[in-house]
Amino acid sequence: MEEKMKKIGMQMNIMMGVTLSFCLSLVGNLTSGHFTVLGFLISFAASTIVSLIIGFFVPLKKLTDDFTRKHNLEQGKLKTRCVESLISDLIYTPVITLLMVTMAYFMASKNAPAGAVHFLPMFLPSLVISLIVAYIIIFIITPVYIGFLMKKNGVGRPE
Repeated sequence: MEEKMKKIGMQMNIMMGVTLSFCLSLVGNLTSGHFTVLGFLISFAASTIVSLIIGFFVPLKKLTDDFTRKHNLEQGKLKTRCVESLISDLIYTPVITLLMVTMAYFMASKNAPAGAVHFLPMFLPSLVISLIVAYIIIFIITPVYIGFLMKKNGVGRPE
């Protein structure tokens, strides 16, 4: 059973990493005012790699379980899901957003006069938008993916 749960965890990391990367890359490129397919694809590829690295090295399930246990939150309750989504959002989103905005900043700096492009005015609004979008995606998609993966791997739904 423990081996199946590790497998489910790995599959979950991949699915959530790709989903978040896709959505955040799309939102980032659409809100930049300079959407290009190539820019989207580069952003998606880079953020997918970063999110997969985070997923494999940060024990998100352990962190959320420890936090919810410490704060006496019941598994499966709305409040617990909200907290778990927030923890995941705060771990993934700032790093992914920093990467995407940094890439966009260097691209924009190449094509603009010196000093015309400033990093913080690009980063801060992007971070706020990304945190909100990612939170909603994580909150909605996580239980769907967990249900799918539990069924696919022949394990009953968690309590």
